[in-house]
Amino acid sequence: MYTHRIKRRIFEKPAVTKGFTLLEILVVLVILGLLASLVGPQVFKQLSGSKVKTAALQIGELSSALDLYRLEVGRYPSTDQGLDALIKQPSGIDNWNGPYLKKSVVRLDPWGNPYTYRYPGEHAEFDLYSYGADNKEGGEDENQDVANWQ
Repeated sequence: MYTHRIKRRIFEKPAVTKGFTLLEILVVLVILGLLASLVGPQVFKQLSGSKVKTAALQIGELSSALDLYRLEVGRYPSTDQGLDALIKQPSGIDNWNGPYLKKSVVRLDPWGNPYTYRYPGEHAEFDLYSYGADNKEGGEDENQDVANWQ
């Protein structure tokens, strides 16, 4: 009786394994590709907008540090001294009580370019700005200029 069961199992069809066919997998991949093509540009649009916002926040932080520098020293750093005066004491300045930034370096803008600083400024008491992604004056979206007087 036992051998009868073994022989019967050998000749029976194996159980059908459940899974996905190649066609079903391809359909899912096409659907995912379509969704990515619709969502991807929106994500990149938000990413570029966030860099502009980050630049504006960093300019605000640097402006606050420059204001504190002016309160203690009596004037803003000259254009030649630049933003480095916020982290290293310029020669000939006795009232310097810095560093005025938490980091020991002046950050670059979100596109990897240094911020432009000018004192006295043409648009405000001092001008502090970034030219955006294209590093050229003017532009729109990610290429727009971000400045302390806007």
